[in-house]
Amino acid sequence: LKDEVEQFLFAEAELLDDRQYEEWLSLLDDDIRYWMPMRRNVKFGELEREFTREGQDINWFDEGKDTLTRRVNQILTGVHWAEEPLSRICHIVSNVQVLDAQPSTSEPSEVSVKCRFIIYRNRVETETDFLVGKREELLRRAGDGWKIARRKIVLDQNVLMAKNLTFFF
Repeated sequence: LKDEVEQFLFAEAELLDDRQYEEWLSLLDDDIRYWMPMRRNVKFGELEREFTREGQDINWFDEGKDTLTRRVNQILTGVHWAEEPLSRICHIVSNVQVLDAQPSTSEPSEVSVKCRFIIYRNRVETETDFLVGKREELLRRAGDGWKIARRKIVLDQNVLMAKNLTFFF
């Protein structure tokens, strides 16, 4: 099961790196929640304040399939100031852990997964970004493969030096 999940996540990263955004959208379940809270520097003993709260605070993004589809469609128009010229991106996915499988590991219909990532992006001639963090995912069985039902993205940095977040995690 772990190997199957890893291969799915690696193939997804390859689609994004190859700018195969429509194919990437096909990996997302219709009710996907694609969420990245903001991270704060907090004092010792106040760790409950470190991340913005789901549904209560502002986040880097909190999107569903409709919004993600609109973002992809905008990029594909070729008229997208933040992606002109297109970014060169490399997703590295590692430390994949299968946390839970329902109803069982032998015949899972849903799998909870955690992994680490590094995203390298180069734009124009001199803009370079590295984003590092972890993802918490819920994958659902869809025929012979998987669909992403939930993705929570947790960045290790709390201040982003990137000029925009037009790419996908």
